Amino acid sequence: MVKRLTTLLLCLLPFTLLAQSAEHVADTLKKGADTIAQRDLIDVFRSVFKIKPRGASTQKKKVYFSFLPISSSDGRSGGRALFTSTTAGFYLGDETTTNLSSVTFTPYFNLRGRYGLPIRSNIWTNNNEWNISGDTRILVYPQTTWGLGGNQAAGNKFLVNYKYGRFYQTVLAKIQPYLYAGLGYDLDYYMDIESDGENTLSNFTNYKYGTQTGHDAFSSGITFNLLYDTRKNSINPLPGAYANIVYRFNTKILGSHTDWQSLYIDLRKYISLTNSGPKNVLAFWSYFWTSLTPGTPYLNLPSLGWEPYQRSGRGFVQSRYRSERLAYFETEYRRDITRNGLLGFVLFANVNSVSEPVTKRFVYWHPAGGTGLRFKFNKKSGTNISLDYGISRDFSSLNLNLGETF
Repeated sequence: MVKRLTTLLLCLLPFTLLAQSAEHVADTLKKGADTIAQRDLIDVFRSVFKIKPRGASTQKKKVYFSFLPISSSDGRSGGRALFTSTTAGFYLGDETTTNLSSVTFTPYFNLRGRYGLPIRSNIWTNNNEWNISGDTRILVYPQTTWGLGGNQAAGNKFLVNYKYGRFYQTVLAKIQPYLYAGLGYDLDYYMDIESDGENTLSNFTNYKYGTQTGHDAFSSGITFNLLYDTRKNSINPLPGAYANIVYRFNTKILGSHTDWQSLYIDLRKYISLTNSGPKNVLAFWSYFWTSLTPGTPYLNLPSLGWEPYQRSGRGFVQSRYRSERLAYFETEYRRDITRNGLLGFVLFANVNSVSEPVTKRFVYWHPAGGTGLRFKFNKKSGTNISLDYGISRDFSSLNLNLGETF
């Protein structure tokens, strides 16, 4: 009981931390200005190959690209993967009053037959009057699942094959500084759901929605969104706060196979531990994700590593825990090793729990932890190459990304 109460208190910590004002964040950034020239891998490349930077120009660069082609272990499936990640950061207005916009394209190929073309965008118009975000994916995604609940043995797993299409789009208008509200549209299309073997996903999970072999699961719905965001740069957040609430209403009127609703609450807080010098930040992330009604397709149920940005659960295999409700908390310590920001490290720990199918209670809590290195790829956009190693009781993973985990 003490362990459960402690974990729940940690999950609620970001609520209290959000009380820090945006004005205090701005003061912190001003005090934290460092006179040491920042350096990135582009600078290193130029110095090694004796490439002189272009002459000074009165016109600032409009788009900052970061590109990462790599072959590595796949921290989500345990196999090998080939992928490239391209991030474009740019400003659509005055940099002093407009957040950095970003578009990320990550084509992916797994040597076990998984591949995909995901594109994500987060656009801020001039003076942050509007925020427009999108998430489009086309995937072939065979994946292991462990059924419902938090007490499934690691060996009690099931491989399900499917193709997946996603189209999410949200438009938010500024109500007051840092606070936004708006509408969105979410579409999920799971095609040709098939089992690998004689057993079926329906029998394995004892869940009737979206588990029939050879059938599709189509969900289409409107979302109602609230956003509070004081971060200037979502690629590499500096001190600030973030809160996002998404209520999703799927209906047969819009083509959904079943009527179902869900709620997603995402809270983050970034605290600078020093006023000057190398980055020294403590970051907190907590989210709660729940299905509100019966009828949610199995693959749409809250699942570890399937929140909107698919970054949660370092140290766990993706989809390790799934149910009608999911609670997650993570904290990370971020520190520059070099004063010029070229090299840094992180230490992180996370814990998650899903509700039990019958009682609907959070009973089993699963911790993980790890460490990682940060290599500054592009100092203009703040893009890091992130290399993290996470470990839990039954699994370990090596994760490589452009940008911070959260």
